[in-house]
Amino acid sequence: MRNRVVYIIVFFMVIILGISSRSFTDVLPVFVSRHFGDALWASMVYFGCRILFLKQRLLVSVCLSIVFSYSIEFSQLYQADWINAIRSTLLGALILGKGFLGIDLIRYTVGIVISFVVDWLWVNHMKKKRMR
Repeated sequence: MRNRVVYIIVFFMVIILGISSRSFTDVLPVFVSRHFGDALWASMVYFGCRILFLKQRLLVSVCLSIVFSYSIEFSQLYQADWINAIRSTLLGALILGKGFLGIDLIRYTVGIVISFVVDWLWVNHMKKKRMR
């Protein structure tokens, strides 16, 4: 249960960082404001997978978060009125995005890989700590 709580805390911290990266674009470096939001969105997806699939291997969360993130991005190629109405809302735009950008796939991958590495380091640290 303790691990799940840690993942929930990290999940919400990543959401706050992601929203901040979109809200403070005028004070952040251009590179950060252009790229970090999507990487943090994918990081949130990764940690959401960890919350849901805590007992699974870390690579399961990597694969699921890649599939989910890429699916959302490719769904942006579909431009029907009903889904565009959802995308025009704040929550719809945050979850579904607005339009397909190939570079977003790179941003998602980077966010997920960084999240995985941090998670892997933390999990291994916790294992070593328990062995002492």
